[in-house]
Amino acid sequence: MTTGFQLLVLLTAWGGSAITGGIFYAFSSFVMVALARIPASAGMMAMQSINITVLNGTFFAAFFGTALLCLAIIVLGLIGFGGGLSTWAVAGAAVYLVGTIGVTMVLNVPLNNQLAVMDVNAAASADAWLVYVRDWTLWNHVRTIAALVAALILGASAMGRGG
Repeated sequence: MTTGFQLLVLLTAWGGSAITGGIFYAFSSFVMVALARIPASAGMMAMQSINITVLNGTFFAAFFGTALLCLAIIVLGLIGFGGGLSTWAVAGAAVYLVGTIGVTMVLNVPLNNQLAVMDVNAAASADAWLVYVRDWTLWNHVRTIAALVAALILGASAMGRGG
């Protein structure tokens, strides 16, 4: 049986995963499409600005706060102090950490760092932008799916339907 505190952790991790997945879904479904439709230099400048402004407390609370909760779920579940934390809760937390945090840090952030130093007016930048949009969006799809799958698993676990 899940304790009140464990339920709070699960529900908060569920909410954070859903919020993060929703943010990433927006980029996958229309933001990147819109940026790819405008001139490359404008799209690049817009994405460079987004990559700076996303570094804020509100986003970090959802993105990294959820990661900390997921880490706690895994640690408590694996060392036995989780009590009522199901294997599914641990699995959902792992999906978030690997598929959302891991993909972001290993794949999306390096692409963002490359974009940050590109000269938007250079002749080769238009082609580089197309490659960036393709690759960044592909990995964004992966982290979107991971965050939403994690939310489903964590939510089901919180409702006692996750094993």
